[in-house]
Amino acid sequence: MMHSEHMTSLGLTKQLFAPGVHVCQIFSTDAERQESLLRFILSGIQSKERTSCFSDKTTEKDIAEFLGENGMSYEEARENGVLTLAGTRDVYFENDRFDPERMLGVLRTYHEDSVANGFPAARVIGEMTPDVQRVPGGERLLEYEARVSMLLREHPVSAVCQYDARSFDGAVIMDILKVHPLMVIRGSVVHNPFFVDPEEFLAQLKGGPAVDESP
Repeated sequence: MMHSEHMTSLGLTKQLFAPGVHVCQIFSTDAERQESLLRFILSGIQSKERTSCFSDKTTEKDIAEFLGENGMSYEEARENGVLTLAGTRDVYFENDRFDPERMLGVLRTYHEDSVANGFPAARVIGEMTPDVQRVPGGERLLEYEARVSMLLREHPVSAVCQYDARSFDGAVIMDILKVHPLMVIRGSVVHNPFFVDPEEFLAQLKGGPAVDESP
């Protein structure tokens, strides 16, 4: 069972959070994305949390070198199951489509397996690529992100979702912010003033009253 009193840094700032936060990082440079991803991985391993990364841009060599520079062993983390890596397309776009139900199932199973294996907490960081705007199911991205916030109430994986401001237009970025309770801004993780409660957001998408999709 995961420790309810467990508090940890996400590596992005010195702030401490309980498991289950849902954070949006809108980045504008590859260096910004890379630094946040590597620090998130490092702090997860240091906290002995099960840590997963979805990226097509950060290589195993990048991660191994960064961990080595900070006194951690990449090989040991992989062998012990503390760190798992996967390509963005492999995770988000199985069979060249985006399926929110499948992705929510991946997160749910990831949390349950982490609990079963005795980890104090679990975390994941992943970049949502602009390909989501072109694949079948991609139009359900905002629905998915809203449902993630709901899922994390019962399956508290700490999740950081990275979006490239250069690859999504301003209107899409604003909608993305609406479905993340927390955001990274000026070196801090802050409560997102644009956030809309997920039940309310889903009701707006469906044009009806708020719905309860608690697991």
